[in-house]
Amino acid sequence: MRKSIICGAWGLALMATTSVAQAEPLNIVFAHHSSASNTFWQAVKKGFDDACEKIGANCQMVFTQTEGSVEQQLSNIEAALARKPDALLTSIVDDKALDDVIDRAVKDGVVVIGVNVDDSKGADGNKRAAFVGQGFRPAGHSLGKAISESFPKDGPVKVLVGVSAPGQNWSEARGRGVMDFLEEYKAANPTRDISWERIDSGTDLAVTADRVGAYLNAHPDTTAYLDTGFWHASVARVLKDRGIAPGKVLLGGFDLVPEVVQQMQAGYVQAEVDQQPYMQGFMPVMEVYLAKKLGLAPSNIDTGQGIVRPADADMIMDLSAKGLR
Repeated sequence: MRKSIICGAWGLALMATTSVAQAEPLNIVFAHHSSASNTFWQAVKKGFDDACEKIGANCQMVFTQTEGSVEQQLSNIEAALARKPDALLTSIVDDKALDDVIDRAVKDGVVVIGVNVDDSKGADGNKRAAFVGQGFRPAGHSLGKAISESFPKDGPVKVLVGVSAPGQNWSEARGRGVMDFLEEYKAANPTRDISWERIDSGTDLAVTADRVGAYLNAHPDTTAYLDTGFWHASVARVLKDRGIAPGKVLLGGFDLVPEVVQQMQAGYVQAEVDQQPYMQGFMPVMEVYLAKKLGLAPSNIDTGQGIVRPADADMIMDLSAKGLR
């Protein structure tokens, strides 16, 4: 029932777009925690831009200069709110840092929707009207389970979990979800040596390659490396450069950016979680339209935790390159 209500409301918004251009355009700002070099966020931006064009809104996506900088994100939000937009879309990567500014925005009548990352307590922790994005901890669990299908049938299993951004909600929750599964797997296989470690793996391809590459040098018996983002693509390159065959070290992570899909095609990535970035950009704009033009309250939208495997890579690559997956 919930899905049909959401789809019906979205359809109403789309049917009404012919009259939107004649009305006063909405002003929507999307200020998040990532830099323009982050491939994933370019796919979100495409969805955002397409939706804004569809409803005739004036829209701006504001990137940070430094990847993951909450301070720069907060400064960008303050500057955006000074221009009195109709709506603010933002990623809530920290449970405290954005509370005051979002509270002020809501009191000023701005529609605030959390996108991509939510407060760890959801609506109980932040006054955003709704959240559009993935359930991170369940998604991490799903990734762990998918990779486990390729674990050796006997002998030790040693997993490295890359928490790309320690302290940020999305990365911590995904990493915790992976480790939730590993705890279950260990309990289900009490006679086997099953262990795992976490590492601050970074949010830069070169940094992740250096840190995980060094770990693999010191621990050549590592079974799998699981990243909480897409930066394991650089680890695949490290393995290839060292002459290590695909599948010797299992790799998995999040998001179908072209770099990851290429490594999946080459056999180095065994499983990937898709959180549908285009949808994360598109749907909150439609929710703003429904709220401002039709008085409908924004609703939470789970953009999913679909598992993608190498057999799907060729089909997905074209869509990924276009920023649609």
